[in-house]
Formats: sequence, C-alpha cells, structure tokens
Amino acid sequence: MAQLPSGGWVVVLFYTKGMIILGIDPGTATTGFGVIRVEPGQTMMLDCGIISTPKDLPHADRLGILHADLAELIAHHKPDRAGLEKLFFTSNVTTAMAVSEARGVIILTLQQAGIELMEFTPTQIKQSTTGYGQAKKAQMQAMVQKILRLETIPKPDDAADALAIALAAAHSRTPR
Repeated sequence: MAQLPSGGWVVVLFYTKGMIILGIDPGTATTGFGVIRVEPGQTMMLDCGIISTPKDLPHADRLGILHADLAELIAHHKPDRAGLEKLFFTSNVTTAMAVSEARGVIILTLQQAGIELMEFTPTQIKQSTTGYGQAKKAQMQAMVQKILRLETIPKPDDAADALAIALAAAHSRTPR
C-alpha cells in the first residue's frame, strides 16, 4: 500500500511479466533449441526444435546459417535469458573444434542481441532437471516432459536437451 498526498491509501500491484528463456544445445550439423516461459507457479514450453545445416556446405557457410537462424529465433521470441551447454570434452578433437566454433557464433549472436547468457555443464543440467547429476539422458528427458506438462518427450533429442538447458537457466539465479 502507498499513501496518497491527500492522506488516503491506495493498493499498488506490481505486474511481473513472465520470463522467456532460450535453451541451446550447440552443434554444427544440429543445434537444438528450446524456448520456455516462466511465470509464478507455471513453466510452459513455447517452442522447440533444431537448427540444422547441410553437411555439403563449407564450414564457414554452416556457421553463417547458424547465426542467421538463431538471430531470427531471437527476434521472434525475444528471450530475456539464454542457457547454453558448455563444451563436453571428447576424444575427437575435430568434433570439439567444430562445436567450439558453433558455440562462439552462438555466444556472439546472444551478446549482439543483449541477452543474458548462462552456461552449464551436462552434469549441472541433469542436476537441475532431475536432482541427480549422473542421471541418464532418458531420465532427464522424461523430467522435461513432466515439468513442462507435455504429452510426449520432445524430439529430436537435441530439442529435448535444449529444453532441459532452458529449465536449468530458469532455476539459476545468477549468470555462470
């Protein structure tokens, strides 16, 4: 309540709009995305899918497609925050390099759009979604389905993983 200059009182209500969060599972050939809206007492999926690039294109062109498609997705949904999976080290150096370059494009695209970025390891994503950092991928995807009240587990796996990343960003208070 706030007091008016006349001595009377008025009830002041603050409206908090829902936060829109974009989750991204990075890759060169396939980048998963998931968009959720978080409101007090309710979390819902707005969109999910993949950004894919043709394998026969030069790598630089594939990165250009990733940038353009992600920028379009951002313009459409106008997310307040984004979650991005950190690179999981692998024995295949060529794959790790390509995913690192895709992550660079994603980070730059988010930065240019002024979107708060939060990064998570696979263990942190599983911990946030299932309560157990060593959960199997299927367990994590089943929890995504349950939390978002979906009829089925989102497909392909990259999209379901991206929704889990968005949920991790929704549960986290500070950028990482």
